[in-house]
Parts: sequence; C-alpha cells; structure tokens
Amino acid sequence: MDSKNEFKPYIPAEKITPELTATSVIMGILLAVIFGAANAYLGLRVGMTVSASIPAAVIAMGVIRVIMRKNSILESNIVQTVGSAGESLAAGAIFTLPALYLWAKEIEGFEKPGLMEITVIALLGGLLGVFFMIPLRNALIVREHGVLPYPEGQACAEVLLAGEEGGSSAKTVFAGMGFAALFKFIIDGLKIVPGEVSVEGSTKTYPGAIGTQIYPAVMSVGYICGPKISSYMLAGGILSWLILIPLIVIFGSSIIMYPQTEATIGELFATGGAGAIWGSYVRYIGAGALAAGGIISLVKSLPLIIRTFRDAIKGLSQGGAGVSNRTTQDISMKIVLLAILVLTLLVWLVPAIPVSLVGAFIVVIFGFFFATVSSRMVGLVGSSNNPVSGMAIATLLIATLILKLTGETGASGMRAAIAIGSIICIVAAIAGDTSQDLKTGYLLGATPKKQQIGEIIGVVAAAFAIGATLNLLDTAWGFGTDELAAPQATLMKMVIEGIMGGELPWSLIFIGVAIAVVVEILGIPVLPFAIGVYLPVQLNACIMVGGLVRLAMDRLKDEDKRKNATNNGVLFCSGMIAGEGLVGILLAVLAVFGVGEMIDLSGKLNLSSAVSSIGALVLFALIVLILVKFSLGKKIKK
Repeated sequence: MDSKNEFKPYIPAEKITPELTATSVIMGILLAVIFGAANAYLGLRVGMTVSASIPAAVIAMGVIRVIMRKNSILESNIVQTVGSAGESLAAGAIFTLPALYLWAKEIEGFEKPGLMEITVIALLGGLLGVFFMIPLRNALIVREHGVLPYPEGQACAEVLLAGEEGGSSAKTVFAGMGFAALFKFIIDGLKIVPGEVSVEGSTKTYPGAIGTQIYPAVMSVGYICGPKISSYMLAGGILSWLILIPLIVIFGSSIIMYPQTEATIGELFATGGAGAIWGSYVRYIGAGALAAGGIISLVKSLPLIIRTFRDAIKGLSQGGAGVSNRTTQDISMKIVLLAILVLTLLVWLVPAIPVSLVGAFIVVIFGFFFATVSSRMVGLVGSSNNPVSGMAIATLLIATLILKLTGETGASGMRAAIAIGSIICIVAAIAGDTSQDLKTGYLLGATPKKQQIGEIIGVVAAAFAIGATLNLLDTAWGFGTDELAAPQATLMKMVIEGIMGGELPWSLIFIGVAIAVVVEILGIPVLPFAIGVYLPVQLNACIMVGGLVRLAMDRLKDEDKRKNATNNGVLFCSGMIAGEGLVGILLAVLAVFGVGEMIDLSGKLNLSSAVSSIGALVLFALIVLILVKFSLGKKIKK
C-alpha cells in the first residue's frame, strides 16, 4: 500500500483532461478492426501474434497530437486501449475457431460456422475477459506496482510520453506499414518473386530441407521476439526438417505408417518431398511437443496461479471501496457481478455452446481462473510469452472428456468443445491485454473506469469484425493451406478428434511429448522450441533473420544508440506487421472477386526457378537493409 500512496502518475488525479471522447472512441474502433484483421492474418500464417498496443498508441499520438494538434495524452491512451482489444480478441479467436471451418470441409454434414455464431462466441469471451480483469486491477496493477513490470504496458506509456515532444515514432510506424505493404503486394499480389526459397535433398543425398521465407512481417516477429526466442524456434525447425524427416525417410522408406495409405514413406517422399513427410508424420510430433509445452508452462506457474487467485478473491471484497479520486474509479462491482451473471446465462442459452447451466458456470469459473493466470503472466513476461494456447489446450482436454463422458459426441460434441475452448482462449487473451492497458493508464494517470469502458467498446467492435475476417480468409485461401496454416487451430482440432474418436496417432504425439520433456530438462524454453518443431523450417529461418538483426542492434556499444536502434526497430517492425497484414486482407478481397488472377504476373514473366529464387533473395536482402537503416535512423527524443 505504501508504493500506491507514494506513486505519482504523469497526469495528477486532481487534473481533468479529455479521455473518452468521440475522437478517441472512433479512432480506437477503427484500429481495433484494422489490427484485429491484421493480427488474425499474421497468426493464421505463422502461429504467433504480436501486441498492437504500441503501434496503436503511436498512430493515436501521431493523429491526435501532430495532425489534430491536440495535447491530450490520455485521449491517445484511450485510442490504444480500444484499438489493442481487437488484436487480443483476434489472437484468442484464431487459435480455436478455424477448426470449425476445417471440419466443415472434412466431415459431411458439418455446417460451416455462421457470422452470428462466431460473433457471439467472440463477444462472450471478450466481455468476460474485461469484466474478470476489473476486480483484478487493484490486486495486480496497484498493489504490486514495482513488483509486476507489465513490459508492454510500460513501453506503451513510454511511447506516449515520448510523443509529448514529437511525432517521429509515428512516422517510423507508418514507414514500416508502407514498405511492408509494397513488398507484400510484389510477393503475393504481383507474384514477381516467390515468397519462399528452399533447398531440398533426395534419398540418395540427404532427405531433408532448409530454406527461408522472405516476408517482412515474419521477419519482424523475429526482431520483436529477439534472438533467443528466434533461435529456439529455429532449433525446433532444424530438429524436424534436418533430423526427424531424414530419419523417417531413411529408416522407414519401405513401410507404411500412420495415416494408413497405400503409399509407402519412400513413395510419399518421392511425390511430395520433405513437406509431405512433415504433414503426415512430423506435424503430429510437433503437436505433442506443443501440447506438452503448454501444460508444462501451466504446471510451473501453479504457485503463481494460486497466489494470484487468492489475492483476486481478496480484491473482490475491496474493489470499488474507498474511491476517493479519479484515478481509483473502477466500474461498479455491482455492475461487474451482474454482467458476469448475465454472460454466464448466455453461455448456457447460446445454441452454439450446448452446455448445461452447471456447465456454463464451470466455463466461467475456468475463465476467471485463467484470467488471473494470464494477467499475472503478462505482468512478468509480457503478452508475447503468455501461454494462451496452453490454457486453451488444457481447457479442451477437460471439456472434451466431460462432453464425451456425458454422451455429447460426434459433430455436436466437437462444436461444443471448440466453442468452450474459444471462450476460455479469448478470455485469457483479453485479460492479458486489459491488464497491460490498465498498467499504461496507471502510469499516465488515466481513469480506470473510462479505460474499462474503452475495452468493452473495442471488444464489441472486434467481435463483429472477426467473423467477417475469418469468412473472407477462408473463402480466399482456406485454413490449413500453405497460405494460412492455422497451426494452433489445427492442433486444437487434432486434440478434440483424438479424444472423441481415438483416431489420433498417439505414438507420434508421445514422441513429441518426450521431446518437450527433454527440452524442459535441458532448461530451454519449451513453448518456442515446440512451435518451431510444429511450423515449417522456412518460416522459422525467416524469423531467425529478424532475430539476428535485433542481435546486431543489441550489440551496439553506445548505450543511447543501442536503445534508440532497438526502439526504432520495434516500431518499424510493428508497422511492417500491420502493413503486411492489411495487404493480406486486401489480397483476400481481390482473390474473392477474381482480381487476384488478373494482377498475377508470374505466368507472364515466365522466369526460371533459379532466377526467381535469386530475385527473392535480393528482395529479402533489401528488406533487411531497410530495417537496419530505420533502426539506426533518427534518434527518438526523450
């Protein structure tokens, strides 16, 4: 409590400045929809999402302060609060809901999800995530100020404070958006060069494969995550593509393993290459490693979870009490409890989630439990390392077993399981985002109640947009394809199918589990390594390039130059992720209307594979050089 009394925010509690204005709400809604769509595209491609709080804050700062010439830092804070909700809701949704689209293609009579079904599931999960976080604010944000750093929340506050002296940060983000949009259009729109360069051996030489993608957004993920996380992912990819695949081909070329097909492993490799072996066998090993990694992360966090849960229960009795000034105002606890009760009843009544009233309460209890986990985890390690997918897997295992034991099997049981998992996944993602935003507001001196209203607005806007985004992407390319691998959703689908029908290749899954256990024993972070095992090595290699650029910036000897290079690079990469994601959505629209084939120049140019590959590598080198230039560019004012 002493730290609470001593802390003085940037805007004093007694000072009243514009916050929840029409300008901030409209801008926030636009960014929630834009970043939600962009992050959905990125997550479905690479299996990872990034926080939109900082780029949203920078854009808000640039528009409100530079263009509109208004000096209102708390107004900019509301913009990023509303805007970042879209990214988090999209992250929770894409990890689970695409499984429904995959089943619609594979199972006869399984209906594709409608817009209303997706919207309702996303809305229920998002609102529960916000309302669960309100009683947690006092326990985690206020009382543990100085204990839980909330890295993205602090970084976002620093960006907004930097904007008080200039808008160079906003220019960096917009530049990244522009460059990535151009490169994405060249690669996937005009298709002048391929998006991937690979070298693959044969059974006579070495039946493995290595290569890299050349997409700016994928490389940006590596820069933002840093060299360590990138190297763990690449190590997982090397294990899959340069060790496991060659071993399977060399020692099992004449046999038929799972799935039971007429082709032997050797014939499968001859027709489909290393990618076919990865899709039929190694992907299941990666799924086992990923599932085990998520569960290990949760088990390791149990002491933290129990302590946070206990503090949250204590905070419930004190939330809203003793409110003396603007910076301590939350939404009334009566409203919060009533909202949670209504949402619980809706979980029971919504046809897309066929659970009993008791089941609905179980879903909500799990949701609050994982909201506390999520908020505490992002407070310590940041949103990027929040094991949302691990929480979703744990929920799916329990929910699917309960549904099967109660006789809810088949298509309806599978749909119910994924709906429950989606709600929990979205709850965890939104709770983590809300806690980061509330930390930013706490440092700046924002009104918590207005931020919480902003979160609700952002969730509602993003929930209505996510269904249209998923339908558009599925119509354009389809989930589970090379363009949109949807790795987490495919994993969730496999988990449910394995429990419901017993068709999962458990031997391969357990090999992945064993690999995850060994990696954990060695002290290597298991989740990024497991993601690397699960994803194509070309994607991991591209992420590693971004990590190497970040490593070079981190090695600069001059401290001020190093900090500015890192900050500039993160802002530029945030812009590149947003820019590529937006063009990805644009290309999806063009593909739906048949324009994509008209602008495709690959057939007209008729370049050889060697020339195309060289051109792709030259373009990739140009992207890297531009990132380095902007990282070492203008100094951000303090």
